[in-house]
Amino acid sequence: MTAISIEELRKVFGTFQALDGLSLSVETGKVFGFLGPNGAGKTTTIRILTGLAHATSGRAWVLDKEVTADEQEIAKHIGYLPEEPAFYAWMKPGEFLDYVGRIFDFPPSERSARIKELLALAGLEEAAKRRIGGFSRGMRQRLGLAQALFNRPEVLFLDEPTSALDPAGRKEVLEFIDQLRGQCTVFMSTHILADVERVCDTIGIINRGKLVTSAPRDALLAQYAIPAFEVEVDAADGAGLARWGESMGKESWVKTVLVDGLVARVIVSDVEIAKKEMMASITQAGLILTRYEVVRPSLEDVFLQLVGEEEAQR
Repeated sequence: MTAISIEELRKVFGTFQALDGLSLSVETGKVFGFLGPNGAGKTTTIRILTGLAHATSGRAWVLDKEVTADEQEIAKHIGYLPEEPAFYAWMKPGEFLDYVGRIFDFPPSERSARIKELLALAGLEEAAKRRIGGFSRGMRQRLGLAQALFNRPEVLFLDEPTSALDPAGRKEVLEFIDQLRGQCTVFMSTHILADVERVCDTIGIINRGKLVTSAPRDALLAQYAIPAFEVEVDAADGAGLARWGESMGKESWVKTVLVDGLVARVIVSDVEIAKKEMMASITQAGLILTRYEVVRPSLEDVFLQLVGEEEAQR
């Protein structure tokens, strides 16, 4: 079954085309990662699907209801967490959730039970007597998720839910999202590849308003399962590794080179040539190796490969 369907969606802001014929579908019950660089059209897509913006052309359905025709009906069955949720800082979390429950016309007894349930789910029971103004960013995001879930949505839209969080906050929010698996369909936009790889069942990659690909996470990794070579050097060789990476990027059998401090990750188009040539080039560059490894490709490797190919075709 399909929870979300999009056909040839376009959105134009003046001379800027945010969405350029976007088409995709999301299966019911999946955690769908909508991945793309900043400005790719992720937020625009979510705003259209939630009824907060209107497409220039194209059609979209949520739970078999067309977005432009059934906005009010759809709103009853979805939840939405914007990238930067706003709260009344003087409220306590229970008071804020009570306010949300009143908006959805929950009767007092059901509202009270739902608040207790959501505070437990969000891990905010111990913070129930604190004011929201004193919450950390991670706590506010978890409270935002709780309010998005108040009406027991069948589809939950999350726009960059871990953006700007510290590692502890990201871990908290991702664990929360992981708990939602099977309870509802989650449509999560992000530019953080590690988050998608950790919690999403299916991944759609968007770039410049167009869908690059959409597939189950494991199938996507398997399809582009070109091994990556990781090279780590001695602490004194950081500058030399950067120069080596730049020269390697010019080789015909190399697709991408990512250098991060003392570690270089090399994606190749021909593994056999790489095995023969790479060690020789490292020796010639005079680098002192501390690690040389052939590793399984990551989602980051796939993303750079796909988006890089699309940019090259422009």
